[in-house]
Amino acid sequence: MTCFLCLQCGVQFAAKETPPQHCPVCEDQRQFVRWEGQAWITPQELAAGHRLLMRDDAGVLGFGIEPRFAIGQRAQLVQTPHGNVLWDCVSMVSDEAVAEINRRGGLAAIAISHCHFYSAMACWSEAFGGVPVYLHADDRQWIMRPHPSIVSWQGETFALNPSLTLVRCGGHFAGSQVLHWQREGGNALLTGDTVQVTPTRRYVSFMYSYPNQIPLNAAAVRRIGAALEPFDFDDIRGAWWDLNIIGGAKAAFNASVARYLAAIA
Repeated sequence: MTCFLCLQCGVQFAAKETPPQHCPVCEDQRQFVRWEGQAWITPQELAAGHRLLMRDDAGVLGFGIEPRFAIGQRAQLVQTPHGNVLWDCVSMVSDEAVAEINRRGGLAAIAISHCHFYSAMACWSEAFGGVPVYLHADDRQWIMRPHPSIVSWQGETFALNPSLTLVRCGGHFAGSQVLHWQREGGNALLTGDTVQVTPTRRYVSFMYSYPNQIPLNAAAVRRIGAALEPFDFDDIRGAWWDLNIIGGAKAAFNASVARYLAAIA
């Protein structure tokens, strides 16, 4: 039995003897099936041709796969006095990554912005003794590999510990969530692509579908703005390497909401 990974989105599926016929994540209008057709890869095949890269990204340890695999996101280790949390996830885990995280105090939990980054979340959880994986209940239908570690929380905010709060923003997906990190030296907001840092690294933007270029409607963007209004943050840390706004991020976010709404009016 093998937990196959979708070659296009990198999401891992429940164990089967043969690959699934379809990937619902890619068949959804927010993603797409490869032009060559649906394809799968085993964890062993992925490890044979790729490696897990660990490196600093603006002061936070990140994890990504190289050569680039699937959507190409990177995960981040959020270190707090109350326990460490892996934010977002990638499709492979390594002994070196586990050792480095344990050297930094271990892992208390995993939290993931939305289903495009669910990837190998069960493998990461198992590598740390089955730590909980926090996903919003509104995205329950997109879990392709059910696992005892998954916690489907409900509501608008959820405190992981005194330093970390999950905030349901919706938008990209109904259960899209971000992570607010209260810390000395400046609070941060980890957003996946619910709030997408643009290449200028001075603004953010919003989309219903990035690859299919479907914009997010005004009501959804206003809702994201309202959900984040109570939170102060100096930095926004995006979903890909080096796509961060370091300093002045709350003002940049507010300006970006206004700019986006004006553009689609």
